[in-house]
Amino acid sequence: MASVTYTQPPPRRSPGRRFAAFLYRHPRVQLSLLLATPLGWLVIAYLGSLAVLFLAAFWRLDPFTADIVKDPGLQNFQTLLDNPVYREITIRTVKIAAAVTITDAILAFPIAYYMARVATPRVRNLLVVLILMPLWSSYLVKVYAWRVILQEDGILNWALGPFGLHGPGFGEIAMWLVFSYLWLPYMILPLYAGLERIPDSLLEASGDLGARAGRTFRTIVLPLALPAVVAGSIFTFSLTLGDFITPNLVSSVQFIGNVVYANVGVANNLPLAAAFATVPVLIMIAYLLLAKRLGAFESL
Repeated sequence: MASVTYTQPPPRRSPGRRFAAFLYRHPRVQLSLLLATPLGWLVIAYLGSLAVLFLAAFWRLDPFTADIVKDPGLQNFQTLLDNPVYREITIRTVKIAAAVTITDAILAFPIAYYMARVATPRVRNLLVVLILMPLWSSYLVKVYAWRVILQEDGILNWALGPFGLHGPGFGEIAMWLVFSYLWLPYMILPLYAGLERIPDSLLEASGDLGARAGRTFRTIVLPLALPAVVAGSIFTFSLTLGDFITPNLVSSVQFIGNVVYANVGVANNLPLAAAFATVPVLIMIAYLLLAKRLGAFESL
């Protein structure tokens, strides 16, 4: 008599296991679900708010009722072009932002180079902590501290007094100093990361071929570090363009941010504020396109 063998059916998998198996077989779906939340937040909250900003720039303010009229037009941009005050404010903002960026790049390069190529691991870690420490304190605290330093009876004039010198006081130079201090870590850290990625073999080969330190810096270090400088300059330049607190506290001159804030909170002219707020955005887009054309992003 033949024996009968009974096989037990495989256990049914739960819906969770089937879904996990589906994701394992379809890695693109897994990646899409992983990025759905942050990309959705970016599109809705960030890009959506920018779209509303650009849309509001084409509205106008009724001079009699002070109501916003949602009829599309270019009146606000025409006002910005025709009024020399707005042009002067834009030029001043770009000038200070460029000066801050150049200053931070000059100051950051030797610090970042020492951290990346010379310092021991213990000293490097200590320098990283010291660079990050100013970022742990409040932005307003740092600006008010500089206000105390720069005022007439501040510590700067007290230190320069015996030499017959006087501090810059409050003005454009004060803004340049404060902005350079505030954004310096944002230049040091990308530059340090860029210099650390330069292979030692390239520097050794340059020395073996008889190149002096200056030529090695110009032909190898500087071109390879240029993307990091551009990355840091994006922070320093854009943060200076959009700031309005520091000009209020250490200067009496206006920045683009001050005009935008005044038109939103005081004059209640949202369309003009939105139009002027697009100026830094357009400047940064032009800057990024120029940097890309020059090849600054190729090795990022």
